[in-house]
Amino acid sequence: MTAESDPPHLHVLVVGAGFGGLAAAHALKQQGEDFAVLERAREVGGVWRDNTYPGCACDIPSNLYSLSFAPNPQWSQAFSKQPEIRAYLNRVAREYGLLPHIRFGCALHEASWDDTAQRWRVETSDGPLTADVLIDAGGPIAEPSIPDLPGLDRFTGAVFHSARWDHGLDLTGRNVVVVGTGASAIQFVPAIQPRVGRMTVVQRTPPWITPRMDRTTTRFERRLYAAAPWLQQVVRRRQYLMREMITWKIMISPRVRRIATKAALHHLRRQVPDPALRAQLTPDFELGCKRILISNDWYPALTQPNVEVVSSGVREVRETSVVTADGREHPADVIIFGTGFHVNDAPMAGRLRGRDGRTLAEYWNGRPRAYLGVTTSNFPNLFRLGCAGSATGHNSHVFQEECQVAYAMDALRLMRSRAIAAVEVRAEAQEAYVETYTARLGRTVWAVGGCNSWYQGADGIPWSNWPASTREYRRATRRFDPAPYELRTAPAIVPAAN
Repeated sequence: MTAESDPPHLHVLVVGAGFGGLAAAHALKQQGEDFAVLERAREVGGVWRDNTYPGCACDIPSNLYSLSFAPNPQWSQAFSKQPEIRAYLNRVAREYGLLPHIRFGCALHEASWDDTAQRWRVETSDGPLTADVLIDAGGPIAEPSIPDLPGLDRFTGAVFHSARWDHGLDLTGRNVVVVGTGASAIQFVPAIQPRVGRMTVVQRTPPWITPRMDRTTTRFERRLYAAAPWLQQVVRRRQYLMREMITWKIMISPRVRRIATKAALHHLRRQVPDPALRAQLTPDFELGCKRILISNDWYPALTQPNVEVVSSGVREVRETSVVTADGREHPADVIIFGTGFHVNDAPMAGRLRGRDGRTLAEYWNGRPRAYLGVTTSNFPNLFRLGCAGSATGHNSHVFQEECQVAYAMDALRLMRSRAIAAVEVRAEAQEAYVETYTARLGRTVWAVGGCNSWYQGADGIPWSNWPASTREYRRATRRFDPAPYELRTAPAIVPAAN
């Protein structure tokens, strides 16, 4: 290939323009890097762009669930709703000058590491390009997961996932079957329950629900935060520390878990007077093993006369009904899946090819391990944000991603200062880290709580999670330590023959 026909080259390529991608873009711009962001959609926002279902909202306090460099004094609620978060991310991209760096409507098809040239060769929907460094900010909840139910293809009604909500469909008076009772379902079920005709909620396992301590922020608060931003930072810090001191303890302390469990059971008893329904809604695993959900209207919605909770799973789907495992047939005009996302089997892992030609999915083979949740052996110059090994079950995921961005930026600075072309975590260093990491995970409720969850890989190990506090994660990622890495200098340039 001649120089004239070489594809465009960038120093850094970021994939995805959600929270993580925008954090990376801002840091790269501040650092003066040559970069671009690929975004398959026509707008920034990631999950907060895609998830538009009724009732969609955050379950982390708004002041904490924000980018540290872009505080928002105008949050209207303690826990903001999706439209407000989406607007916030669009404002960040606009006001911080990130839009010119984003290539909208451009999807990554495949990225392969060229070990000779020591760069990534990338195929996109807009054509090929190359990059020295790849930052995957696609996130773990980008691709909806729909179970392969027998007979689903012959259903004559409407079918959609909560992350792909059909706003053109009028649910008034319809027979609706909801499959799944996770974080999305507990928000959209109460929102649509008053207008549907009949609703059947099919749950595999009931989640633990705690009260949603939400409230409207006052005009005075908003004015105060705008006039004195440091006050909002104090509130943000206090919210962060409260989650570290209390919610994190639930994950590691059986004694604290028992106290929290009593509070959750009190919430259930107070909102569900029927003992039979209450028994259906009582989890049989420890609180915290799966994601703890917050809601004040989930339980009341399930007690309404037009709602039935079925705990036996789906056996098959027929033309106009859903048959559950107990043999009962439930009439259905609409099936809505609240069944989560491809997390440990994210499609992006099948699009990234490492040094030996294997995809990340093939390399992991059901065990999605990564050093500090950021880098992976066999994949030089690849930094992943918000993915395997970094999820937090108790604090802001945005905080985690900003820690990872800081780690990647420090790596870029080191590469520049030492004329390093490629960094790759050593396989032995990664495995030693994984051994320590899994031992610590084994002591958390995610491993011993008696549940199956999206945190876990095919072997039952909760690979998605960071096994310690987020304060410890920040310390671990504050600086890029080159010791566990193989550092390679740029390849020699051979002069062309005359």
